[in-house]
Amino acid sequence: MTENPPHPPAEDGWRQTHLGRLLGHAMRRFDERVLQLMAQNIEVPLALSNLAARGQVSAAHIHITRHLSLQGSRLTELAERAGMSKQAMGQLVDQCEAWGLVTRAPDSRDARARLVRFTPTGLDWLQAFRHAVVQAEAEFRADVGPEVATVAMIGLEIYAAWKPARA
Repeated sequence: MTENPPHPPAEDGWRQTHLGRLLGHAMRRFDERVLQLMAQNIEVPLALSNLAARGQVSAAHIHITRHLSLQGSRLTELAERAGMSKQAMGQLVDQCEAWGLVTRAPDSRDARARLVRFTPTGLDWLQAFRHAVVQAEAEFRADVGPEVATVAMIGLEIYAAWKPARA
């Protein structure tokens, strides 16, 4: 029995440069910068700033900051908006609750349900997040130029909102 000679490796540079990979790298870089800026923000409560500076607060925790409604959200809604399982989001909410960022309260629309809401400290965190996002976006514009940044933002908004009918 003769062995087949190994096939020469196909050109695979595309795996490093396709859109999904680039978007993932860009999002990680952006989130890391936002957390770094938040760790340096004097408006952020010291304990939370220290957690962020030591890498204890991750991009996953930013999901709560991004997706939690100011009026409060049910855990299932929050998980769905963040694209996470209810169990994973529950763990993040538990951590954020222990840090004093959020609290769980009864939902006035459904006595069986509970709402996750920002605490006053959580609202300070949210404001620091807003400032960090504004600065990180300004840095993005400076890095790539205002025209490219505008085109990228418009393209990403369209791409993220469009739901094609696929078979």
